[in-house]
Amino acid sequence: MSAVPNRRIQPELNAEGEDVFVPVPGDFRLDTGDALPDAHVRLRRYGRADAPMVIVSGGISSGRFVGGADGWWRDHVAPGAAIDLEDFCVIGFDFAPIEDHRVRLSPRDQARLIAAALDALGVREIEAWIGSSYGGQVGLSFAAFAPERVKRLCVICAAHKPAALARGWRGVQRRIVEFAIARGDVAQGLALARQLAMITYRSGDEFAERFADTTLDAEGRSELDRYLIARGDAYVDVMAPKRWLSLSESIDRCAVAPELISAPTTLLACPTDQIAPFADVGDLARRLPDCTALRTLPSLYGHDAFLKEPERVGAVLREFLGHG
Repeated sequence: MSAVPNRRIQPELNAEGEDVFVPVPGDFRLDTGDALPDAHVRLRRYGRADAPMVIVSGGISSGRFVGGADGWWRDHVAPGAAIDLEDFCVIGFDFAPIEDHRVRLSPRDQARLIAAALDALGVREIEAWIGSSYGGQVGLSFAAFAPERVKRLCVICAAHKPAALARGWRGVQRRIVEFAIARGDVAQGLALARQLAMITYRSGDEFAERFADTTLDAEGRSELDRYLIARGDAYVDVMAPKRWLSLSESIDRCAVAPELISAPTTLLACPTDQIAPFADVGDLARRLPDCTALRTLPSLYGHDAFLKEPERVGAVLREFLGHG
């Protein structure tokens, strides 16, 4: 009987993803000294387990579901998409804290948790980190904290420090929620804070174009008012209030020294972004040791361009990953 040649069996491609929950090390402490109440780091893995790993992270309302039918970035994380699951194993994750706790943490703490999870999975180096908004802050923090562990970095609508104007807006939002908690009306406080946040995520030009009708109804509300109220009310089912306070504060604790990042880095910035101003991203580009590209994304959508401009963002991602 002739010998049967050994054939490597390729792992199945999982486009919908599978959960991978990794225990948080028992001795883990946040940089502030606080204990983290989470028992696990909650990851979700897409693609083939043996393919080069790409970590994808987004805004504070995003999570581990990055691809599949319900994925917040499903336009980009799929077979044949910009982050092609035929080529890469993609990891999404839930930001800490997982439950409704208020803790003093930073993007660097999120990065340290991911490093610990990768240790537990036996992953020494990742192919790339692609981070948008808060997830971009975490990606920068990871690349500065563990420069030897990331081969390349892509940061979208984020910078190495929080902008002063955005810090002011977030502070007011937090005080609205704190006021509501103290008075037993948490849902209304979180909804109001989200209404204010929505104004900061978009551009004035978009609102002027989209809500040109200034007519007030019998309650004194315009079309714009009704839109913001609806978005605020919907957010109550998405985010727990104390967890939101933790993550909002974490944005303002971002403090990355770009000089510590050795990975080749692609930046994508929107000129109308009020949260991560173009000037701040330009400062980041100048200070990075290896900024390979600073791409401009003109958009009416401001900070939300990373969610609302899939074709143009996808083109940058394809170029970044080398299959444009």
